[in-house]
Amino acid sequence: MTSQPPLRRDRLRRALHKPAADAILVTNFTNVTYLSGFTGDDSFLLVRNDGELLISDPRYTTQLGEECPGVELLIRKPGVQMLQAVVKTLKSAKIRRLAIEGDSMTVALREKIAAELPKLDIVTTSGLVERLRRTKDRYEIEAMRQAARYAEKSFAAIRAALQPEQTEREVANELEHQMRRFGARGAAFPSIVATGPRAALPHATATDRTIGSSGFVLIDWGANGGLYCSDLTRVLVTGKISPKLERIYRVVLKAQLKAIAAIRPGVVAADVDRVARDVIGDAGFGRYFGHGLGHGLGLEVHEAPRLAVNQKTVLKPGMVVTVEPGIYLPGWGGVRIEDDVLVTRTGHEVLTAVPKQFEEVLVR
Repeated sequence: MTSQPPLRRDRLRRALHKPAADAILVTNFTNVTYLSGFTGDDSFLLVRNDGELLISDPRYTTQLGEECPGVELLIRKPGVQMLQAVVKTLKSAKIRRLAIEGDSMTVALREKIAAELPKLDIVTTSGLVERLRRTKDRYEIEAMRQAARYAEKSFAAIRAALQPEQTEREVANELEHQMRRFGARGAAFPSIVATGPRAALPHATATDRTIGSSGFVLIDWGANGGLYCSDLTRVLVTGKISPKLERIYRVVLKAQLKAIAAIRPGVVAADVDRVARDVIGDAGFGRYFGHGLGHGLGLEVHEAPRLAVNQKTVLKPGMVVTVEPGIYLPGWGGVRIEDDVLVTRTGHEVLTAVPKQFEEVLVR
């Protein structure tokens, strides 16, 4: 994964000063990947003040050597449970105060460790690694650019071949096929393809309803480029243009463009959300925009920070967020437009580049 993981572990060590811990046991597999470069699962990472140890099993011995050279390993032998390996590691490292990931470690595992090591002081933390992940480094940003390219190419391919008799499910499946064809690991999440009234469901599941059954279709998709994700939404007009659809579309697009323009270092997340919410509210559709404006993006498709009401996070260079306002009218349908935006030192950069002006989303 490049030489970035050691730098990330150093940042985590500095974060351990607040809980005054000798080490942290990282049990969230995504966080293990972030800190080590290892892309498998069923592995824990102990980050000490003076080093680190990755606890895994024989299935991954070769992969570990390839993906995270230089990281000390403890490969569990057949029959040795993770608990046994953790206890042995903590004893040999003489850890007195251990930080754990409260959002990941089960209560059962915590209690078992405490029972095996009654003198160990266990302190529960929340979001230590996730807060580090909010700010992307150069490698991560480039990986997200690539994930965006995979998504853009796949969308262009399915749009060019879109037929009225295709079902939502067929389009969703074809999207994933095209993402893989262009080089992605696969879809970052199950693609949302929702025609007409079903577009009023922000997280609609693709069905056997045909694309030609309504005058427009909402498509929410993203690519997993290998580790990092992209996330986009577009509405395509497939039938006769209705004044209502055009009006709502233009309101949503205006809200999105204004919110993107407000993104820069030092701005509070809730204030960006408010920009879009005000545009939609002034147009009379405020109660039909029921979700936050956006979310962080990276190794996971939903991570910190959030752009939403009452979110006090101050935007910093390196953060990547989605900007996805929407209007959803039950029984009629919905419009959402979404792009991935990087906070830069001087403002922002839109990482995704799929056409979205109203005249550009008409499918002939």
